[in-house]
Amino acid sequence: MFDSTCKFLAESFSSDFASWLLGESISLTELSPTELSLEPIRADSLILLQSDEIVLQIEFQTEPDPNMAFRLADYRLRVYRRFPQKEMKQVVVYLTPSTSQYVYQTAFDIPETRHEFEAIRLWEQPTQPFLDSIGLLPLAVLTNTSDQAQTLRQAAGFIDAVPNVRVQSNVAASAGILAGAIRSYTKG
Repeated sequence: MFDSTCKFLAESFSSDFASWLLGESISLTELSPTELSLEPIRADSLILLQSDEIVLQIEFQTEPDPNMAFRLADYRLRVYRRFPQKEMKQVVVYLTPSTSQYVYQTAFDIPETRHEFEAIRLWEQPTQPFLDSIGLLPLAVLTNTSDQAQTLRQAAGFIDAVPNVRVQSNVAASAGILAGAIRSYTKG
């Protein structure tokens, strides 16, 4: 449920995610994992967005994955095979706090090969940038906030001000679902 919600947000608000992860608001379109196939890609949390110059891969994780670094190296090579001229940025976004070494891993290393990627632990991120973009509002409650309830109320206030009722409804539902990640984490 959290994966599909994050995927929906990244696809629906790709320019917000581009601003956050790439530092510039560029228009991105979805790239189907089937375009990269050699053998089936595990696509449960894989989001590939592209522009003419760059492919942005975002992986949302609630749990650490010991195979994540290998998967990212594999995806990078598949994208290179299909689009050798395009730059690629790969980001793993961890939604719930963990002390696992895997949430700090930013490279795949084997003899003679090294592949680097970015790992973002939302619980370490400042809250304000997430309150400044409609598409990132649902993630705000997962950031480094001292008062999650107040952050959720703030996000709800911003969501209420969205003029498009459909967008407002989708963002509100997404915020509710992601707030459930906190409940799941604190109960577990």
